[in-house]
Amino acid sequence: MPQPPNPPGGAAGAPPPPPPSAGPGGSGRPDYKVYRSSGSLSRLRLGDRLRLRRSRGERPRRGGERRRITPGRVLKIVLALALAWIVVSAVVFVVSAQTTRGITDRAEEALSGQGNLLTGSTILVLGSDERSQRIQEQLEAMGQDPGEGGRADSILLLHVGFGSVQRLSILRDSFAEIPGYESQKINAALFLGGPPLMIRTVEGFLGNGLQIDHLIEVKFADFPDLIDALGGVDVTAENEICAEGFDGAGEGFDLAQGEHHLDGQDALTFARVRSNPCAPEEDDRDRAARQQEVLSGIRSQALSPTSFLRLPFASWEAPRAIRTDLRGPGLAALFGDLLTGGTGETTVLEPTGPPNGDGSLPISEDARAQAVDDLLGR
Repeated sequence: MPQPPNPPGGAAGAPPPPPPSAGPGGSGRPDYKVYRSSGSLSRLRLGDRLRLRRSRGERPRRGGERRRITPGRVLKIVLALALAWIVVSAVVFVVSAQTTRGITDRAEEALSGQGNLLTGSTILVLGSDERSQRIQEQLEAMGQDPGEGGRADSILLLHVGFGSVQRLSILRDSFAEIPGYESQKINAALFLGGPPLMIRTVEGFLGNGLQIDHLIEVKFADFPDLIDALGGVDVTAENEICAEGFDGAGEGFDLAQGEHHLDGQDALTFARVRSNPCAPEEDDRDRAARQQEVLSGIRSQALSPTSFLRLPFASWEAPRAIRTDLRGPGLAALFGDLLTGGTGETTVLEPTGPPNGDGSLPISEDARAQAVDDLLGR
């Protein structure tokens, strides 16, 4: 007897499967959630993603494939390395400044310490030459520290603000009243009483409310290391120079008129020349101009691209060429202002009459007052 056919999808005699449950609202549809596509590339299937990349002109990346080197990426890497090099140089500068010998306590007490390098500060820069054995013996006989007194071969005032620098040079033979001593050439104050007396002398000489906030003692003998670290400096000789050795020692120095690139030792000699037989009409103003030429050359060389790789070495040598009451951050701020404060010329306080019998140069009170107003921007 023939058997009836099995129901679809089940075994013989098995009950039929239950009907699908009704979804919300009893529509009879399966119970599942519906998500909308966000259109994101990541939700597309692999084949769809590849086709979409090709349509956009993109080359599909393989597993482990490196990103392409583009000019933009190279520029970012170069800028990051340059920034790191500058940071390293700044750290080296601060460490060197913090570990360098400063000025004496007596000199620091003579400073007013009123200004700051952001709102405006007046700085006395004293350039001292190498001392002969004779001068050192004289200082010891007078009970002074040979490292404190000496000859002031360069007297420069800086008024430094944020990104602004004004310069005033005082000729070392200027006639001035020296407290406690007879009136004479102003550079004698450093020999007679060291930096403290020099500070008081300059403030009294210029008058007009001038106060000196900071002191920098520049040792020209230590400049060669800094200049060599920068790769030399460019200077312009206004006249031919032919000079003898200094302090009874050393070889003569000959330099043709015009532009020159000098190493550290030659730049030092260029700045120290006092008597130039090849240009006998020169005086102390020409010597001051040569010193300013060297300082300007150092500034220009420090900002040149060719010195960038030498930056950490120059950053180490710069604080060691000077003595100052400024420490790491303050000295770094000063150097920053000097580098960004423009290349304006230095004003020289010129004599207002013929030389006195001792060779000192008279300067009128009105000329000194006007120089202070110009320096402070009044």
